[in-house]
Amino acid sequence: MHTDTERCVRAVQSKDARFDGWFFTAVRTTGIYCRPSCPAVPPKVENMVFLPSAAACQQAGYRACKRCRPDTSPGSPEWNARADAVARAMRLIRDGVVDREGVPGLAARLGYSTRQVERQLNAELGAGPLALARAQRAQTARLLIETSDLPMADVAFAAGFASIRAFNDTVREVFALSPSELRTRSRCGRRAGEPRLPGVLSLRLPFRAPLNPDNLFGHLAATAVPGVEEWRAGAYRRTLRLPYGTGVVALTPRPDHIGCQLALTDLRDLTLAISRCRWMLDLDADPEAVDEQLRRDPLLAPVVDKAPGRRVPRTVDAAEFAVRAVLGQQVSTAAARTHAARLVRSHGEPVVDPDGGLTHLFPSPEALAGLDPEALALPRTRRATLTTLVGALADGSLPLGIDSDWQESRARLASLPGFGPWTVEVIAMRALGDPDAFLPSDLGVRRAAQGLGLPATPAALTARAAAWRPWRAYAVQYLWATDSHPINHLPA
Repeated sequence: MHTDTERCVRAVQSKDARFDGWFFTAVRTTGIYCRPSCPAVPPKVENMVFLPSAAACQQAGYRACKRCRPDTSPGSPEWNARADAVARAMRLIRDGVVDREGVPGLAARLGYSTRQVERQLNAELGAGPLALARAQRAQTARLLIETSDLPMADVAFAAGFASIRAFNDTVREVFALSPSELRTRSRCGRRAGEPRLPGVLSLRLPFRAPLNPDNLFGHLAATAVPGVEEWRAGAYRRTLRLPYGTGVVALTPRPDHIGCQLALTDLRDLTLAISRCRWMLDLDADPEAVDEQLRRDPLLAPVVDKAPGRRVPRTVDAAEFAVRAVLGQQVSTAAARTHAARLVRSHGEPVVDPDGGLTHLFPSPEALAGLDPEALALPRTRRATLTTLVGALADGSLPLGIDSDWQESRARLASLPGFGPWTVEVIAMRALGDPDAFLPSDLGVRRAAQGLGLPATPAALTARAAAWRPWRAYAVQYLWATDSHPINHLPA
């Protein structure tokens, strides 16, 4: 979008927050870059330069605006709506892969050479993988500086910097303030009544409005696996399995942000933990674009207008969700939770949660690989489906993650015994993040379609839903919302 100068100028002059994250405005005369909705007086048009990423701005020598804080804007919705190499690379960089595995590791995951990856990212984002990862490290460092009392050396290494000098130089270059000056400003601006809990990071996760939390948090709470997830004191809480350790997160819906409290055993996992939480809550979505497309169907429009801004509830672990999808085949939500809870008690890794009732991590595929099928209270065919899935996940023949090729993963899932269209599509929707995944055979979808006057048979509904592409996964959320099921309502 940054190449459409006229459209970008209109967005900046109207301070339109819908475009935050789509592009950034660099100002030649001041040497700063802003988000489109910056509250400052818009610069003269001839002084504006539009760039596609914060990394491109920093690489061009611009520093972040202190008023609008462009480094905290929601991510571009493109990276979650596309399946090409650039989008997959951005999802991996956002997860901290470059910090942990380097550019060669990123390229290997994508199946390209490092030169190809660098060329594609530079062509579209104006910055290579190292610059993009550096911009993310700067953002993580700022979060730790402003939301914790950690020594600066701990902040530097937790954010992914290789040295204190690189940390200091980057923070000064990006924010035009030293790390200690950033901390002083944050303490002066901290609101009264916002005490810090020892060992807990309190963050604000931004999103593009509107956001309807009902089905988002309602779904997560209604399907929560005891011991791994819970709804407590107005927050969805769950345990996290992370590269360097474990974590517990509490996510609370607020009118203008999502409150996030993170307790991590290793702060090097902060970048990934934030990324997974944003992914699970679909916070980088563009609800205006989604709802505008779905409103074009006259029968679906009233449902969208009634409660706009629905998101697709996803997962923090694709392998975990695939296992839970099999456990949930042809049973009620309560029965699926019961089956999952048994697996957790038998094979999950214990964790300590002094603030609630979380007791375990969901068992990894490796931990489930040796389970006895006869010990599962499931029909024989579903036992075979589960053990085959777990074996494929454990030996790496079925890689599932945010960087997965959606169509290739669908084909691999469909080749497993017991995997029909519903199971494949629900995994594509909630674990892989395909915004166009569709469930025409789902009972709730068919019942809602019939009630709205839409075709009720899977084939006819699929034909009608062609006009909803590429947002059919969001259409499923709106169709489900017509029912009174607990997944559509925030818990009391």
